Amino acid sequence: MSTTLQLAKRFREVLLDGLWIANTNFKDQLSAISWEQATTKIGSLNTIAMLTFHIDYYIAGLINVFEGGDLEIRDKYSFDLPPVESQEQWETLVNKLFSDAEKFASLLEQMPDAKMNESFVDEKYGTYLRNIDGMIEHCYYHLGQITLIKKLLIN
Repeated sequence: MSTTLQLAKRFREVLLDGLWIANTNFKDQLSAISWEQATTKIGSLNTIAMLTFHIDYYIAGLINVFEGGDLEIRDKYSFDLPPVESQEQWETLVNKLFSDAEKFASLLEQMPDAKMNESFVDEKYGTYLRNIDGMIEHCYYHLGQITLIKKLLIN
């Protein structure tokens, strides 16, 4: 299996359908969360809605690069979640994450393996491989947070 196909599979595992690493994924964890739960603040922790937005912000930013655009995302804006005040708004946010995740994986599958060793936008950001691996690791990090916050909310 090619490197890009393996990476796309790993990416889908953490976001859409995998159980291998964490025995869960974003889709599983977000499926039964109401908008009230998603926006409930516990202490100084980010909300589930905020973490959902944050992950999608980066996925959408990388999609833009994969499609030939510029790297327009900035860390300082990655938590700028607009207010979520209804179940419909929450579901729109979650559906955007899953739609963007599938698009990201599909675009990744179409890349030649040789692209993985190329510089990502600028040499200072490392290679495509480093950035894609980083995205997968970033997703697992926040999946863990969401899982713990969900346990605090429900138990």
